[in-house]
Amino acid sequence: MTQVELLSPAGTLRHMRYAFAYGADAVYAGLPRYSLRVRNNDFTLANLETGIAEAHAQGRKFYLAANVLPHNGKVKTFVKDFHPIVEAGPDALIMADPGLILQVRETWPEMPIHLSVQANTMNYAAVCFWQRLGIERIILSRELSLDEIAEIRQRCPDVELEVFVHGALCIAYSGRCLLSGYFNRRDPNQGTCTNACRWEYRVKPAGASGGQRHPAADRTYLLEDPGRPGEYMPILEDEHGTYILNSKDLRAVEHVHKLVALGIDCLKIEGRTKSHYYVARTAQVYRQAIDDALAGRPFDSRLIGVLENLANRGYTDGFYQRHHSHEYQNYLQGASRSHRQQFVGEVEDYDPASGKAQLLIKNKLRRGDRIEWISPAGNRDLTVDHLEDLEGNALEEAPGAGWRVRLQVPSAGRYDLVARYLEGIVP
Repeated sequence: MTQVELLSPAGTLRHMRYAFAYGADAVYAGLPRYSLRVRNNDFTLANLETGIAEAHAQGRKFYLAANVLPHNGKVKTFVKDFHPIVEAGPDALIMADPGLILQVRETWPEMPIHLSVQANTMNYAAVCFWQRLGIERIILSRELSLDEIAEIRQRCPDVELEVFVHGALCIAYSGRCLLSGYFNRRDPNQGTCTNACRWEYRVKPAGASGGQRHPAADRTYLLEDPGRPGEYMPILEDEHGTYILNSKDLRAVEHVHKLVALGIDCLKIEGRTKSHYYVARTAQVYRQAIDDALAGRPFDSRLIGVLENLANRGYTDGFYQRHHSHEYQNYLQGASRSHRQQFVGEVEDYDPASGKAQLLIKNKLRRGDRIEWISPAGNRDLTVDHLEDLEGNALEEAPGAGWRVRLQVPSAGRYDLVARYLEGIVP
């Protein structure tokens, strides 16, 4: 294999631009009405046209998510609403619903379709089914192991396969969850998920509510949302655990070499509602991992530590590998602890004459801090020897978000970011 596509999330045009700057080959976005991201999504038709044009000008790809599982109302408006979108020229539509796929096939037979993870493709027979219907790429279910993916690749050698390697996981099969709809009538499968699985809950034995004891009370618990006291939702625990509480986030960078060796065509990062810093950092890390794998270089374990600095709910490699050896677990933990940082600012301007960069501060930055200067051109470690406000007055610190400061650096670019090493960490 000579190329493996790195696909990054784009909730906004700004996120798309950071993704491309830091090495993504393609991005995915979608109109709020027909994709699974309504909140934090600024892709109007005009912005989609801009994004597609910018992506193609750079030789990159722009995929349009239309993976909603629609009720009748959205089916009726779909073709009309998508005429101008198809005319804008996305490289493919990411879809899950057979009815909408049929409408696209009948209306725009030349439009490439990628089958969304929402379709929950779990086996090679399903891959063959969708391939015979003209689907060019299958995004495999997150619930597959590396061995299962390898068998699908072997049995289906001439269809593109895509897998997720980073981002949020659901407590249901790839978003098919009713919690948000149950609690506040916002349907996850219509793009309005409130992440109810991540709320704070109080857990009580079934017999503790004062009501009738459940027949399986010894294995049944009641969940109570503190914002809705007295309202209980039963959950059943078996030998495998429970199925409602918060999932850890997916991080599979340590498996990139294996996925590349298997012949996977595209590695995908989840996170259209995450920050531009998240988009930049994940793109940079997975770009290096893919490039190292393609070049025959060994996996750089420091990449695990870089990802540890992003906001996360604890990491797991999901279903890729169920059991890690003791040695492998130590390797993961050791790498994670060696690179602790906090995002502190982004470059707004650079004056080559003075050698000073203007930063918009996101978190506290102090004189004497050790920082990593993060750039599409390559990262470097620096010490903040001098810090000043925009009037040139020396500062000991910029205390927090909203401050603008200048500091001396050899060079700086438009998409450069700054992270501070936390105390006690020696790069």
